[in-house]
Amino acid sequence: MRTELDQRLAATPVIPLISGDDPMIAVETAKALQEGGLSVIEVVMRSDAAQDCMEAIIAETQDVIVGAGTVLTLDQAQSLHASGAAFIVCPGLVDEIARYCIDQDIPVYPGTMTAGEVQRAYALGLRDVKFFPASLAGGVPMLRALGSVFREMRFMPTGGISAENLSDYLALPHVLACGGSWLTPRAAVDSCEFGTIKKLAREAAAIAARSRGKEQDNG
Repeated sequence: MRTELDQRLAATPVIPLISGDDPMIAVETAKALQEGGLSVIEVVMRSDAAQDCMEAIIAETQDVIVGAGTVLTLDQAQSLHASGAAFIVCPGLVDEIARYCIDQDIPVYPGTMTAGEVQRAYALGLRDVKFFPASLAGGVPMLRALGSVFREMRFMPTGGISAENLSDYLALPHVLACGGSWLTPRAAVDSCEFGTIKKLAREAAAIAARSRGKEQDNG
């Protein structure tokens, strides 16, 4: 799965976030994102039904890599992995979660925003981390500075990413992918406006293709 995930993100380095409490709406949202060209999805654990939403997406979609975000504890990481999460994303760096994922060979992206946190992740053996909240933590200039020091590290900026600044982040060679909820606006999800979500996904995929110099074919 790690190789496949890396290949997907190399082709289209955008990870949309799904947040909700209705599994069926979550499934349709994921399908719209996939139809728009985004097949790596992070379901954030910000509601009591979030894990149910993740499990439903895994069960009801094909060829979508589904991970779990906003993972706060080791118990939660273990439960989500058992439920089928292909990767784990955390808002911060928790050693026991990082070590568990490394031991289980689960891709994990712990949140970092300072050089000290990135260095701690590096010492734990990680080479990929989340940069969060990107816009408040210094944005592109901060990532450029971190990348010049931690040359083996790859970053996943999330928080404040939008269609307007996506290309700026993806222009940095040490950015693995960008995550964001702008692709799944609450109003569109609540109103089941899946065409809008598909359009946003297609726009992001096109921006990513131009930023990374790749040809795009979303059908």
